[in-house]
Amino acid sequence: MSKDVKYPEIEVQLTGEDGNAFFILCRVSGALRRGGVSKEEIAQFNTEAQSGDYDNLLRVCMAWVTTH
Repeated sequence: MSKDVKYPEIEVQLTGEDGNAFFILCRVSGALRRGGVSKEEIAQFNTEAQSGDYDNLLRVCMAWVTTH
């Protein structure tokens, strides 16, 4: 687990899954919700994740949760 990850205790499997941007966004948002993250924080995640291209989405996901 990286100390640079905002919520390293929340783990999300992305490899071997659907690579669709909306699928990834929903999967990570759901994991944040299940992990007890506030609605405001999840809204911030969604804003950051959607503020750029596909590579930005992946970078933001990896900055917020532990991805596999």
